[in-house]
Amino acid sequence: MSNEISAETIAELEKRLRYISGIIKQNGRKILNHYPITSPQFVALQFLIDGDMTIGELSNKNGLAFSTTTDLVDRLEKNKLVERVRDTSDRRVVRIHILPKGRTIIEEVIKKRQEYLGDVLANFSGDQTETLNELLAFLSEEMQHIDHK
Repeated sequence: MSNEISAETIAELEKRLRYISGIIKQNGRKILNHYPITSPQFVALQFLIDGDMTIGELSNKNGLAFSTTTDLVDRLEKNKLVERVRDTSDRRVVRIHILPKGRTIIEEVIKKRQEYLGDVLANFSGDQTETLNELLAFLSEEMQHIDHK
């Protein structure tokens, strides 16, 4: 923590970020109400859109217990959003693969979230939007840097 930043400023920033995070979560839940998935299932599908994972990898990524992730994947599979596939190089390994229906849901939800953000940013100037984007990118990098220490 830098000595140049007052505790009061840090407290204000934390409160604003917490508030913004809450609004984003609420809006995300509203959007998800129109789809046959829960918030934890959405998070799992987001990870799987980047590539197949084992239950263990998915558990580690989303911070859920192995058994909870297994139940979550069972429900996703039942809804034909994912499938279990044997690894081609090691048949003992089972990977979770997102199906087109799951991919479509993720893409639609993200598009609606982006539309919401567009509405929020409607009164921002181009410079303000660019500055916000740069500052958020820097904040994200710093958070990742500290998390890896």
